[in-house]
Amino acid sequence: MKKVLLFVLTIAAIAVGASTHVDDELKYYFDRHNVQDEGYEMVANYAQYGDTLLTRLPEAPLSLFNVGRWRGISRQGTGIERDTTGRIIVGHYEADTLTSGIRLDSAEVYAGDFSGTQAHGHGCCLTDDGTYYEGQWVNDRRQGFGFAISPTTHLRVGQWNNDRYLGERMHYTSERIYGIDISRYQHGHGRKKYPILWNQLRISYLGNKNQKNAKGTVNYPVSFVFIKSTESTNIRNPFYAQDYVKARQQGIPIGAYHFFSCKVSGSAQASHFLMNTLFRSGDLPPVLDLEPSSSQIAAMGGPQVLFKHVRQWLQAVERRTQVKPILYVSQNFVNKYLQEAPDLKRDYQVWIARYGEYKPDVKLAVWQLTPNGRVAGIHGEVDINVFNGYQTQWEDFLKEMTIK
Repeated sequence: MKKVLLFVLTIAAIAVGASTHVDDELKYYFDRHNVQDEGYEMVANYAQYGDTLLTRLPEAPLSLFNVGRWRGISRQGTGIERDTTGRIIVGHYEADTLTSGIRLDSAEVYAGDFSGTQAHGHGCCLTDDGTYYEGQWVNDRRQGFGFAISPTTHLRVGQWNNDRYLGERMHYTSERIYGIDISRYQHGHGRKKYPILWNQLRISYLGNKNQKNAKGTVNYPVSFVFIKSTESTNIRNPFYAQDYVKARQQGIPIGAYHFFSCKVSGSAQASHFLMNTLFRSGDLPPVLDLEPSSSQIAAMGGPQVLFKHVRQWLQAVERRTQVKPILYVSQNFVNKYLQEAPDLKRDYQVWIARYGEYKPDVKLAVWQLTPNGRVAGIHGEVDINVFNGYQTQWEDFLKEMTIK
């Protein structure tokens, strides 16, 4: 019991030091979610009550659990046992079968459903490093829906598989904020050209991996558009200016993006972008499209050289437009390189391309969820994006983050 009490004191000390971090994580979650999202009420309950019940359970006298009731030769009611690994379990038994209870050892406290002596069903767990998880379990592993938070990591709400976090499974409804990004390819290839019918735009298909999570008919307005303006120091999108004017005539918020090249300096690319791009009040932040291959990064001298030129572009464009640009990257780039530039990850909003079922496990502004969506009024496939938030957050974004 001394080890258990020491565990409780350790958790209490961790909780005091981590309270600001946890509060920030919860605030970010509630800023970007509402009651329509899976698990919202579970997280809201944690935010209101915390894990105080779990941290108090090991201190409770065993008399509270009415230990030792039997019916014939079978445990019936509340009892106490020690499993084969030495963990103490105070639980409820039906016909000698443990169904629910509390399991204690020096490393963690678990409270919830059991199969045998393993966590199985719904339960919550608090570990000695301050990590709290609540959700579904299968054979002592997190499996299914749940959420986890710790003093050092961000809040993870979504699907788990064999103790590994997969991500949040987003449900697509008409309440979300959808947009598109376009370049010259939406106007056709070769000699065959197609106009964009700006007064007819409606999103009708979310791609082959996301359509199954749509609630109701997919028929969403286009609430924003990013248009490719430039690439490197010598390439321009010939349709940029006309698309900009026509989108603005429809009242659609517009942003421009530049496709980054590893062959020329970031400052020279910024000059090319600024010289050939329109910036008016209410426009979305400019975007740096960063999609270099590993061989391209190596050829220019490695990640730190790349990020030096990226910073040049970002800083030059911010000086001119007076708003922080958005950094467009892939999930692979985030996993492999972005941790080597913590200032960029910290200071710039992320627009990420991840073509899968689960929402990216980063703090982001926009998620490009598919490259093969369909939009009425545009010929061929279109990148579909969803803003990370709902109408209130979108209005705040337009008010605070756009060009003045």
